Amino acid sequence: MPGNGRYGDLAAFLNERGDALLRTAVLLAPGRESGEDLLQEALERMLRKWSRVQGDPEGYLRRIMYHRAVDGWRLRSRRPEVLGLPENAAVFTAPDHSDRLDLRLVLIQALAALTPRQRAAVVARHWEQLSEAETAVALGCSVSAVKAATSRGLRTLREAIAPEAEYLPYLTERGNA
Repeated sequence: MPGNGRYGDLAAFLNERGDALLRTAVLLAPGRESGEDLLQEALERMLRKWSRVQGDPEGYLRRIMYHRAVDGWRLRSRRPEVLGLPENAAVFTAPDHSDRLDLRLVLIQALAALTPRQRAAVVARHWEQLSEAETAVALGCSVSAVKAATSRGLRTLREAIAPEAEYLPYLTERGNA
C-alpha cells in the first residue's frame, strides 16, 4: 500500500464505522459469513479506487455493497441453494430471549423473499435510516423508484410476518432484527 496517509484515514474510518457497515452487509447478504464477505469485497473494490474517492467514503462503500448484494441475489436466483430449513419446519416460540432469535430468522427469510431492489430499498430506508433521496443516490435510481420499491417491499414483509404477529413488539426496537 502506498504511504500517502490516506490509508490511515481508511483505518480510522473502518474503526469508527466498521460495525455499522458489517450489520448492513449481514442484512443484505444471507447470513453473517456472507455479510463479512460482502463487506470485504466492497472494501477491496473501494481500495482499488481509493485515490479517486472524494467526499464521503461511507456512501461510496455502501453503494458498492448494495450493488454487489443485488448481483449476488440475481446469481442465487439463477442457482438456488439446496440447503435451508424445510418449508414445514415449525417455528419454536419460547418466552425467553430465543423469541428475538426467531424474529430475526423470520425477518431474514422474509427479506430473502423480496426482489433485489426492494430488499436494498427497505434495508437502506429502514435499517440504515437513509432519506429517500440518499437511498436513490445509493441505489442509482429515482426517488419515486425508491418509494415504490420500499412500499412494495414493506407490504411483502407484512404479509410474510403476519403469522408471526406475536413478535411485532420487537419490530419497533432498532437493531434487534
